[in-house]
Amino acid sequence: MNNSLDCTSASTFRLASYSDERVEQTVAANLACLKRILEYNLEHGLLFFRIGSDIVPFGSHAVNTFPWQTRFAPEFKAIGDFIKEHKMRVSMHPDQFVVLNSPNPDIVQRSIAELEYQGAMLDLMGLDSTAKLQIHLGGLYGDRDSAIARFIATWHTLPPHVQVRVVVENDDRLFSLRDCLELHAATGIPILFDNFHHECLNHGEPMAEALRLAAATWYPTRDGNMMMDYSSQSHGERRGKHVAAIEEDLFRDFLKELGDLDVDIMLEIKDKEASAHRACGIMRELTLLPPAPAGYDPPVFTPKQVLAATDPAPKARKPRAKTSKTPTPSAS
Repeated sequence: MNNSLDCTSASTFRLASYSDERVEQTVAANLACLKRILEYNLEHGLLFFRIGSDIVPFGSHAVNTFPWQTRFAPEFKAIGDFIKEHKMRVSMHPDQFVVLNSPNPDIVQRSIAELEYQGAMLDLMGLDSTAKLQIHLGGLYGDRDSAIARFIATWHTLPPHVQVRVVVENDDRLFSLRDCLELHAATGIPILFDNFHHECLNHGEPMAEALRLAAATWYPTRDGNMMMDYSSQSHGERRGKHVAAIEEDLFRDFLKELGDLDVDIMLEIKDKEASAHRACGIMRELTLLPPAPAGYDPPVFTPKQVLAATDPAPKARKPRAKTSKTPTPSAS
């Protein structure tokens, strides 16, 4: 996502409103905005970006029979060429309903269809296997070993071009880094490490050790550098809630734990690029990133902009049911 631009790459519509024309119009707008976001990121040195799942509305749903892969092949290729030309990197994070270890065969099949749809977009961009699809191990369903075994069995049924893109993230409640290492040993799937989730759920591994264990699951030629998610705890909120804006002291401390590991960091922080600019500034100070180009001025985000980016939009109120047939007075 990008909160600075006047467009979104995640426009969609209700299933009941589906038509081929709406799909075509929406995908065209989403791809145009995605290109603008990538151009913004390049201008500001933000070279790692997570593409949203909704580029193609209902992309994995049976209702969508529009030939979007053919119609938009040139646009996808142009975006991929831009990414490759400027040595950028992208990933995708399918939604929580992608559960490969579900005991429900219907959920598993829908999950596979979603991975195939999102993988197809990366394929159309001409991106190699270092562009990844990030998922969680799934549900526990009362038996950890069986849950992991079901994931492994389902993973083996995925098409090879999807398999090679899948990475698994350690989560904050059910499956720890240790569980993901077990999965990696059986499948070779890289672990996308989440520092905040590791703080919430671990088996005593220090952060520096955990980072190195996860990094060792990535093969440079097939997978590229390790991707990871970074965040921290929101103060005064439930355990596991992400912070609204980066806390610079905590980020500096984390960079010390990272040491000499070469990783691509995704900030899972609510104010998006506002915190990304601050993180890049810190890394430039520490010579972990090249200096900004001469004359570059990073954007300044006002408190009002940050608040707008972090506060959810108010929910529309449902109309109140009438309790009588008596006409209601109205002002005129």
